[in-house]
Amino acid sequence: MQMKTNVDIIYRNKLIILLLVLLSTACAEPTSDKPNIIFIMADDLGWQDVGFMGSQWFETPNLDALAKQSLVFNQAYMYPTCSPSRAALLTGKQSFRTQVYNVPVLEKKHAPEQNLYSRWTVGKEHTVYSEPLRDSGYNLIHIGKWHIVGPDPLAETAKEYPFEEPLSQPANGDLSWLKSHLSDEVQAYYPKGRGFHKNVGGTWWGDPARGYDLGYKAPSGGYIAPFKNPFIEDKPSDEWLTDRLTDEAIDFIDRNQENPFFVNLHYYAPHRPTVVRDSVWWEKFMNKLPDSVTGQGTKRLEEIAGYATMIQSLDDNVGRLLEHLDAQGLRQNTLIVLTSDNGFNGLQSTNNRLRGAKGTVYEGGLRVPALAHWRGKISPGQTDVLISGLDYFPTFLELAGISDYTGVLDGQSLVPHYLNKSSEERPLYWHIGSRYKNPPCSIIRKRKWKLIQFLNDGKVELYDLEKDLAERENLVDDKPEIASRLLMELTKWRKENNVPLPQASLLES
Repeated sequence: MQMKTNVDIIYRNKLIILLLVLLSTACAEPTSDKPNIIFIMADDLGWQDVGFMGSQWFETPNLDALAKQSLVFNQAYMYPTCSPSRAALLTGKQSFRTQVYNVPVLEKKHAPEQNLYSRWTVGKEHTVYSEPLRDSGYNLIHIGKWHIVGPDPLAETAKEYPFEEPLSQPANGDLSWLKSHLSDEVQAYYPKGRGFHKNVGGTWWGDPARGYDLGYKAPSGGYIAPFKNPFIEDKPSDEWLTDRLTDEAIDFIDRNQENPFFVNLHYYAPHRPTVVRDSVWWEKFMNKLPDSVTGQGTKRLEEIAGYATMIQSLDDNVGRLLEHLDAQGLRQNTLIVLTSDNGFNGLQSTNNRLRGAKGTVYEGGLRVPALAHWRGKISPGQTDVLISGLDYFPTFLELAGISDYTGVLDGQSLVPHYLNKSSEERPLYWHIGSRYKNPPCSIIRKRKWKLIQFLNDGKVELYDLEKDLAERENLVDDKPEIASRLLMELTKWRKENNVPLPQASLLES
């Protein structure tokens, strides 16, 4: 009788173990055919400010390890500043459709007839990718920088366009706008009014220092708690902004696994102000041999060493997020995309291989790091295919199985590239209607060629990026047939899309 009882116990225990295994497998392998999506975007992170894109000076071990398991895009592009990049990314539309060409407060006030001054607020007529994703069953959160709403959106959207001068912003520490921004009318332009179920930290701010009267000169810079961002609720555990934003991502993932989730994790880092994350890290970079190829670590050492600690913190947090996904058994059904909104800030970093930096229309301003990871679905490797921030909206639609979207999209889905399927090669276009660091221009990038046409005087520059990545030699006179052909394509693109030109432009509209 005792022997039979022991057998029963053993049998019962085996059944319990089997049930636990089945439950664990069910949690780790969701039945939804829609993948979870985590879209990580750094702010002002340069193309080679990470190890997996070629830096020998910045330290990003977690990103480098992720890149080895990912498809890395060597030629990924955004606009040269954050406002047009984020507007294009979130709407899938070119700048001339949203009228967001630049960060308004960076636009030059002189010669208004030579500029198309930018909107700050993206109008409600432009759908954001979160809206169709929400309707298809995703749970969505936006975390971090938003920047497609202006400080006074109601006045801005009521104002006749085109504007006669650039839009302005309140002074650092001024929160007089907050009451209006908490209203339903303005929240319609915020993440929760654009399809996200939750917003942490997203507002009109372009950098985290704006909550402090001293702005960039404040010791915190908005990165050290208290953050003084009215859309981030203070917690006793707060220390560092990048850590807190990652905490929010992990918490949302833990609470929203019943449906596919979408995490828009748009870090403020490493945007200025440069704030040292860890003094030990800073000393390490201060004493580190420079990268002789990129020039990183050769000049403005105190600044770039502080910037390097911010990048190392970002890397640590991505590592923490990946560990959590592994612990929860979520990696198999989660797409992770990582990129930046524009090139590096020339006051923080450097790259001798590229011409220009953030704000310029050269590779230093436009080219960004990018990777896509989906375990078991995306084969690791590298590709030189040209991609743009405009491509993410249609990518997310395809992954979500949404085939009835009727809005205008200027990019193409990257899913064929993710799944090693053939995809037609296509050129990339930019239209930048206002002056910041360069005069207004249109750009076409096709295969190895890049042609820039400045809108007011019609001057043209042509570069062979395979041989001259630093864009030192303008080949417009040496390669007239190529320049003429690309210029015809660029002109045709403008005409077919009714792309507006500044009033003083000598070009045909």
